[in-house]
Amino acid sequence: MSNFNLDRKTAVITGGGSGIGKGIALRFASSGAVVYILDIKEDTMETVMEIEEMGGAAHWISCDVSNHLEVSTTIDSIQKERQINLLINNAGIGMVGNLTQTTEADLDRLYRVNVKGVYNCMHAAIPHLKANGGGVIINMASTLSTVAIKDRFAYSMTKGAVRAMTLSVALDYIQDGIRCNCIAPGRIHTPFVDQFIAKNYPDQKEEMFHKLSVAQPIGRMGTPEEIANLVVFLCSEEASFITGCEYPIDGGFLNLKP
Repeated sequence: MSNFNLDRKTAVITGGGSGIGKGIALRFASSGAVVYILDIKEDTMETVMEIEEMGGAAHWISCDVSNHLEVSTTIDSIQKERQINLLINNAGIGMVGNLTQTTEADLDRLYRVNVKGVYNCMHAAIPHLKANGGGVIINMASTLSTVAIKDRFAYSMTKGAVRAMTLSVALDYIQDGIRCNCIAPGRIHTPFVDQFIAKNYPDQKEEMFHKLSVAQPIGRMGTPEEIANLVVFLCSEEASFITGCEYPIDGGFLNLKP
């Protein structure tokens, strides 16, 4: 991946304080990008400090992606400091439950972050990307954008919307030099997975971790670093012919099941 450099690029990454977002932020910084992390979690500063310790440049701005005005103001403020080149819409939340178990409040909560949050960030950033001569947008979808598993009604709905928005934006702004793609991760080992197991299976942690791991035909979960490697490629000049695509990175989950 050493050829895929992002020197002098400015990247906005939502939800970059932990998990996949943190992996992307670290990879971008090591590839030469100046990183702006939009996150509401205060421990995001630890990611910024980690980047600075390795010689990279990073900033944390507390921003609720579901708040249209807050996102618009934040993106505008970044643009005043540096020209924005890359937008990574990674922030998202999950929920376990089927349709009848999903309350209206649940649906609204996931919509505000996972769908409206992506809309808010693209709505704020695209005018700047156009003015800057183009750029790249990567949206975080999911394998559940295209396949169903039990008890993921609201989450699957939001990630299907992310995929649809990606295709629409890719077409509408192709003449402006803006490329837009989405990533569809399978199960990735993040602190969220560990917390989920600890909360729901406190007496079966090892058993459940193994069960979740072997659900992928490759026999393990992915890592944030593996997602980040794909994202940095798609944002690089080596991927300049790629737009309007969804990239599964799932250890064979979608296509290799027996």
